[in-house]
Amino acid sequence: MKKTKDDLRWLTGGGEMGKTIRSKDWSETPLGPIESWPQSLRTTVSLCLASSFPISIAWGKEHTQIYNDGYWPICGKKHPPSMGQNFSECWEAAWPVLGPYFERALKGETSFVENQRMFLDRNGYLEETFFTFSFSPIQDESGEIGGLFHPVTETTANMLNERRLRTLRDLATMAREEKEEKETCALITETLSANPFDLPLILVYLLDESGETAQLCGIAGLEGANPAAPQEIHLKKDSNSGWPLEEARTSKKGIYVDDIEKRFGNIFCRPNPESLQKAFVSLITESGNENCLGFVIAGISTRLPLNESYQRFNEMLSTAINSTINESRAYQRERKRAEDLAQIDKAKNTFFTNVSHEFRTPLTLILGPVENLLSQTREVLSASVKTEIEIIYRNSLRLLKLVNSLIDFSRLESGRVEANYQSTEIGTMTTNLASGFRSAIERSGLKYTVDANPLPSEVYIDHTMWENIVLNLISNAFKYTTKGEIKVALRQEETEVVLTISDTGTGISETELPKIFQRFYRVKDLEGRAFEGTGIGLALVKELIKLHGGMIDVSSTVGKGSIFTVKIPLGFNHLPEDQISKTKLNQRIETLAKPRITNRAKAFVQEALRWLPEGANLSASPGVSGQADLSLLQRNQPSTSSDASGNDSLTTKIKKKRILLADDNVDMTIYLKKLLEKNYELIFVTNGKLALEAIRSERPDLVVSDIMMPVMDGYGLLKEIKNNKATVNIPVIFLTARAGEESRIEGWETGAD
Repeated sequence: MKKTKDDLRWLTGGGEMGKTIRSKDWSETPLGPIESWPQSLRTTVSLCLASSFPISIAWGKEHTQIYNDGYWPICGKKHPPSMGQNFSECWEAAWPVLGPYFERALKGETSFVENQRMFLDRNGYLEETFFTFSFSPIQDESGEIGGLFHPVTETTANMLNERRLRTLRDLATMAREEKEEKETCALITETLSANPFDLPLILVYLLDESGETAQLCGIAGLEGANPAAPQEIHLKKDSNSGWPLEEARTSKKGIYVDDIEKRFGNIFCRPNPESLQKAFVSLITESGNENCLGFVIAGISTRLPLNESYQRFNEMLSTAINSTINESRAYQRERKRAEDLAQIDKAKNTFFTNVSHEFRTPLTLILGPVENLLSQTREVLSASVKTEIEIIYRNSLRLLKLVNSLIDFSRLESGRVEANYQSTEIGTMTTNLASGFRSAIERSGLKYTVDANPLPSEVYIDHTMWENIVLNLISNAFKYTTKGEIKVALRQEETEVVLTISDTGTGISETELPKIFQRFYRVKDLEGRAFEGTGIGLALVKELIKLHGGMIDVSSTVGKGSIFTVKIPLGFNHLPEDQISKTKLNQRIETLAKPRITNRAKAFVQEALRWLPEGANLSASPGVSGQADLSLLQRNQPSTSSDASGNDSLTTKIKKKRILLADDNVDMTIYLKKLLEKNYELIFVTNGKLALEAIRSERPDLVVSDIMMPVMDGYGLLKEIKNNKATVNIPVIFLTARAGEESRIEGWETGAD
């Protein structure tokens, strides 16, 4: 029975493809007139057209193709001839991928494939694409397989974006920091070579110092010599026939080159067999100033459209390469700077070691005769002369202490410490070292407890190092403890010997605690007996303890005090074998049982004695020889008059001017007293805070202040004086050991007179 057009009501709708199917003369296809189609085909086509999901149907022995609106864009320029075309002929380019799944479905087995790469010729060239699809068999009225149901999702955009982001991520995370600049370029091309589908060619060129010649530093995609990858490019000379690098530099932006065959002939790069047609030339610029450093040439795939997404990837790639090379350059600069600093540091340590050794000889020659002079009877030395010699002696010991610290620290820094670890009765040695401070500490009014009994186990230490550790820690505790108690305790805990030195001093804030063992670091505004010091004592202690395989820790509360805890292992298994002494233990015990005071210990104790309050008791004593230049101090006084004998009588006619001296160095204060006491009334204080109190109660005519003092320094004192209307006119002179012009300028700018 012949079907009529009224029977085509099943073919209504379907959008544009519905119209195409209804208007097409199917009698010219293997399917025959549409009125003769079997019900199974009609039903399948109706379902296909009604769906918004991309679907294609391959029907009959000739695999005639029918598809809906969703599938139409997949066909590209193949539509409309692809409607009604043999499926395998339409997708011949992709058949190496599709064919096996297609044949399997014809045998009744459904296939499902995700994100499959295939190359389609839908737009006039082979295009790299990705699809998720399936082939399902459709039974006809006879129960045989009449055709295949082929739903499809194109995932090309997602797959390309994922691949390109992975390339950018790999570039960002590659280990380039330790590479030189040219090595970094080679590493860049090696990393990018993992994505030949987007980057069939990568060339990296860096400009030489002249800025006119570019050297090839990285290549991927070409093997052997090639005209497109010369080792050297002269920017202006080769711009027309070679890569247009000069044009890119002048325009200060990336440019696309689309006449590669004209410039270089056929250039074949993996993975595609077609000759390269286009490339993107971008600049490598210096971070911060956009100076051109080089160029990156990135080939454009012959099997991908140069759309907005591809162009954005090229731009992001250019940015990433710029960042990578600039980071590498910055790292190399920093490494070079670190190497230079290390060399300077090494030279500094060598200098300090050498010059410190040179200081030791004259210091020894000073200390020896001075000690002999001080041992003379009172009849030989007058009191005034002995006082002068004592100043020389104390400050020579202080200088020796500083020299010893510099030598020790320089040796540690340069790794030239020669230790001599000996089995030692450490309790006796520690007690002897601590006892040297007893007089100074108890004279200051502090309670002093030493609990360092002999230990049951053997302890190996370097005597000089241990001496340094104990002396530094006790000296530090005394310096910052003005009331209360200092305790020194030594005990054995399992496999360690533990030394604790605790005090009830000013304490250290939580923010400062992590920094106190850093070399040259000094806690700011810490109230103590003196501000003097180099800032290497605690750093030296920490390093000496580490050489013993031990550690040091500190706990502190502001206003309550600090506890320094030293732990070193028992025995000698943790120490270098070649630095362990083989001397018999009994001999050392006998030696250590006898108290001994070394020059190092003397220096620490003498410094501590200088911090005592009575050290500032400047009672009358004879003046010193020589004349001080007092013209500046006397500039506001009336002209002097002379009596018949020619002597100045000013001091007897007018009241003496009052000078306040603020300095925490007792010997310096004694010296200034002898210079000034004849002509001036003097007030002495040891820090800026006390100076302010004295100014309020006994207004001076002049303030002479040290800059570096505890509690409040000279700058803080000056600020308080100049900000107060009552004291703003009091002239202030700074005293400082910093003799440079910068210090003068800094003082004047701060407001010193």
